[in-house]
Amino acid sequence: MSEKQEMIKVDKLNKSFGDLHVLKDIDMTVTESDVVVLIGASGSGKSTLLRCLNFLEMKNSGKIIIEGEQVEKDTHNLNEIRQRVGMVFQHFNLFPHKTVLGNVIEAPTQVKGLQKEQAILEGKRLLDKVGLADKYNVYPSTLSGGQKQRVAIARALAMKPDVMLFDEPTSALDPELVGEVLTTMKELAEEGMTMVVVTHEMGFAREVGDWVNYMHDGRIVESGKPNDLFDNPKEERTQAFLSSIL
Repeated sequence: MSEKQEMIKVDKLNKSFGDLHVLKDIDMTVTESDVVVLIGASGSGKSTLLRCLNFLEMKNSGKIIIEGEQVEKDTHNLNEIRQRVGMVFQHFNLFPHKTVLGNVIEAPTQVKGLQKEQAILEGKRLLDKVGLADKYNVYPSTLSGGQKQRVAIARALAMKPDVMLFDEPTSALDPELVGEVLTTMKELAEEGMTMVVVTHEMGFAREVGDWVNYMHDGRIVESGKPNDLFDNPKEERTQAFLSSIL
């Protein structure tokens, strides 16, 4: 078995917004085909960490290494690197004036220069994959939240990223729609997609995660295999957090 590639390495990452020190000396490694789940209370820095990994926010100090390449804000191929790291947001961020298929093919055609015919074929394949084969030509306003989020997943996959980031992908959904999105994510994990997931869905974290990182006040307080971390947390703060939600 060949050694799995390191996809993301974070070393002593710090991020502040003005006087607010949001990320404090974060160290984290994500290897190929791993699902790393970030849990913790709101405001603990989870979403900011994801946004730094996709360079939507720029770090103040520390290192972010994507597939062996250290990335800074003046890195000449920043956009190309950003394309390797797909992101799915809490609120879908779909274009309301484009059809479902139009949303999915927008970036491959505009950013990657993919021929439209090719993009359409690929877009339809991805929509089939997330269970929306019958929705190509409708507009996002006609979809349920779960369907919108699955379109957003297909849209991120259309860029053929090496890593997928999910920022609380189910927290804006009605409870009965959460399962369909988690099922899609689980299928991606089973296919070997490298994923970093911020979620409050502890069942998903336990079942699908390879690693769980518990964040508190801008730090990763504890990291471990899901069963170890959920059944036998070592840190008091982890214990307190888990007992408050489980």
